[in-house]
Amino acid sequence: MAEPLKIDSHIHLYKTPEEGKAAKEGYQIWEYGQRAPVRFSRYSGTVEDALEAMKTAGVSRAVVVHLFSALGTREEAIARLPEGLGRDEKDRAIREIDASLPDRLKEFNRWGCDIVKDHPQLVSYITADAIALPGEEGVAHIRDMVENHGARGIKMHGAVQGFSMSDERMWPVYGACREMGLPIICHSGPDRGGAHYAEPRAFGRMLGEFPELKVVLAHMGGGTWHQAPEIAKTYPNAYFDCCEIIEWTGGTDAPTDQQLARLISDIGPERVMMGSDFPWYDLDHSVERVMELPILSQEEKEGILGANAVDILGL
Repeated sequence: MAEPLKIDSHIHLYKTPEEGKAAKEGYQIWEYGQRAPVRFSRYSGTVEDALEAMKTAGVSRAVVVHLFSALGTREEAIARLPEGLGRDEKDRAIREIDASLPDRLKEFNRWGCDIVKDHPQLVSYITADAIALPGEEGVAHIRDMVENHGARGIKMHGAVQGFSMSDERMWPVYGACREMGLPIICHSGPDRGGAHYAEPRAFGRMLGEFPELKVVLAHMGGGTWHQAPEIAKTYPNAYFDCCEIIEWTGGTDAPTDQQLARLISDIGPERVMMGSDFPWYDLDHSVERVMELPILSQEEKEGILGANAVDILGL
């Protein structure tokens, strides 16, 4: 019997092992409550790591979702300013940092495309940011990245980037993505500040205003997974991946395996894709977890493993 098609719809890459390790150590996963044990990956997230993990898992393609946060980049740059600067000097330095954010985003996105160009099994999704490049500036950059650098979609993370997915500064970008047929993959879940920027309900206006736009809510809402069925029922252009949440089933604020399978069934299994969130978790274990879910049929599970990503993301 032939092996089902396996596509990972959600991985991350880093320039060096040290950078990947720092990213993993610095990202606290809190929204699912307490659960033990969670199986984390040994990989740090270089291209070489990803290719090895894909081979081990029998995954033929993987979507690389790159993330840039203007707010985070600004905070880090300010923290690195020399001590002892006068007020005028510091103000001038901060203005220079602010002015550099658009170019920093562009450079980051070019790196994200360049790093996969020799590996056709890796598909690059670039970052859009309402703070660094809103409106038509953002549109021009995205067109350049698609036409000249091979970008295949957009990634956003409202909880980290600090803006709602229904922020109207992004309307021109969403319109351009609709026009170019670019899917958008977005982190979905709660944030500790109570802004609700990335909870499933935060996508309502965006999904309603752009009904032809394919939007993937990563993690199926994470710690706010109870909101996912309402969004799925109301907006047929909402899709989902089950990365991370599938590794945390049984957590005090997470669904059980039975509840996650029921959630997928209620949403529509054809609207859900496998994702590993590599290098946090392993691709082969993500495959195992999908196949272990109750309720769902073999055909539905195999669709989640890969065939759905072909249809949803145009791979």
